Amino acid sequence: MRTSPDPLLSRRGLLAGGAAAAAGALAACAPEPVSVAAPAGPSGSSGPSGLIGPGGQDVEAFDGPHQAGVATLPQAHAVFAGLDLRPGTGREAIGRLMRLLTDDTRRLASGRAALADVETEMAVLPARLTVTFGFGPGLFTAAGLDRLRPESVAPLPAFTIDRLEERWSGGDLVAQICADDPMTVAHALRVIIRDARAFTTVRWTQRGFRRAAHVQAAGTTQRNLMGQLDGTVNPEPGSPDFDRAVWTRDGPSWMRGGTTLVVRRVRMELETWDAADRAGREFSVGRRLSDGAPLTGNAEHDVPDLDRLNAAGLPVISEFAHVRRAHVADPGMRILRRVYNYDEGPTSRGKADSGLVLAAYQADVARQFVPIQRRLAEADLLNDWTTPIGSAVFAVPPGCSSDGWIGDTLLS
Repeated sequence: MRTSPDPLLSRRGLLAGGAAAAAGALAACAPEPVSVAAPAGPSGSSGPSGLIGPGGQDVEAFDGPHQAGVATLPQAHAVFAGLDLRPGTGREAIGRLMRLLTDDTRRLASGRAALADVETEMAVLPARLTVTFGFGPGLFTAAGLDRLRPESVAPLPAFTIDRLEERWSGGDLVAQICADDPMTVAHALRVIIRDARAFTTVRWTQRGFRRAAHVQAAGTTQRNLMGQLDGTVNPEPGSPDFDRAVWTRDGPSWMRGGTTLVVRRVRMELETWDAADRAGREFSVGRRLSDGAPLTGNAEHDVPDLDRLNAAGLPVISEFAHVRRAHVADPGMRILRRVYNYDEGPTSRGKADSGLVLAAYQADVARQFVPIQRRLAEADLLNDWTTPIGSAVFAVPPGCSSDGWIGDTLLS
């Protein structure tokens, strides 16, 4: 008598079982998993995936005195992942986690698959991938290392303009993942979250974008979704002002060569911004929208003349304009803005859910970021159209050597 097939023995089950058996056999024979990258074919091809476009195989060095992704020329796509440590995850376990994530990142950034990655072809095109890690206040407590936490790595003081939501705020660990290809970003995020799963839970993820790679010349100041050029007064990487503004030189010795990161999610009220006329927008910003030049200048990088008066005897740049409120005279006390736009699509009522994810890097949050934010909260005309809805602060450890790992100066 013919029996009916076991419902558990499906085609998918047989294939999965065969794959598992094959994987088990390989594991028994090999001392450790092997990273495989798709071989490059003729004329720049990569196996069946075809020709490689400009920038696909570009690599940002992982090892060095500073983590990549800070002074790095900003890539086109980003995702920020805020993670919380699982209860009972202490210093030794955090060290194992960071060794694992360092190895993952070092491989992926060079165009090699992470260990145990079954989608090896997804790693072939790094597209300038960087993954930058930061430690939140809770990680220091979990590791029993509160005495080594930089004083300013703590929740920001309350600002009157804040409408913070828990789903976008806080976190014990952050991974800033950036690349010029969204597929590369998505795959790196999957690898990082998978390998951190035994130690952490996901608190939030925030995706962002800039102009696509190669659409504009490298180094061009990007526009946010309100049409403004954003990041005009950033310090220049490699300059003495940049080193003084961004890299940590004081405080705990383990942080030397690191930095601090503030992640702010800022919602934009695009409908009401659309209702403002161009003159009103430029008056609020203190710059021309067309080219980013200050209202007292002719080009984007002209220094704003905050003392110039108009024919009526009033400041050309209003005392409440964003440019004036954000102005920092000492270049070494500025912040580095790595800004990414977000656009979650319209709500059911057709209202935009858009804004920016601001990654602000500075040597000291309390001395640099907080004073600027206080001035903006007090009297920035742009507050009518922008609302901070997320906030988190992290200590970003220095980079590491080829035989080291991110966080080894703190956790080893």
